[in-house]
Amino acid sequence: MTAPLDIEGPAAPPRSNGELVFAEPWESRAFGMAVSLHQAGAFTWQQFRAALIARIAAWETAPAQDEPYNYYQLWLAALEDVLVGLCTVSADEVTARAHALAQRPAGHDHRDDHDHHAH
Repeated sequence: MTAPLDIEGPAAPPRSNGELVFAEPWESRAFGMAVSLHQAGAFTWQQFRAALIARIAAWETAPAQDEPYNYYQLWLAALEDVLVGLCTVSADEVTARAHALAQRPAGHDHRDDHDHHAH
């Protein structure tokens, strides 16, 4: 992996025993998208890291935090910020691509998309 991931600090991804931890399949996909785009030269890691830290700082200082802290929600928002900021894609296109990616059949992921709720 060529992305210089932080080990400590606000931009460091969640780890367990030194290994990256993903709670949901979409989190690993969001991670992979950012690393792949960086490796393809779409942006520097410093650009992405700065956007991620800014998103985390904004969440921490938000007066009303309706949603619990989720590192990869902020990661995805930072990726969108970087791509839109570089005029690589529009915000709508990022949203559409992210949605399409999330709907892809899993390879080795374990998906449980069918929660059965009483109606």
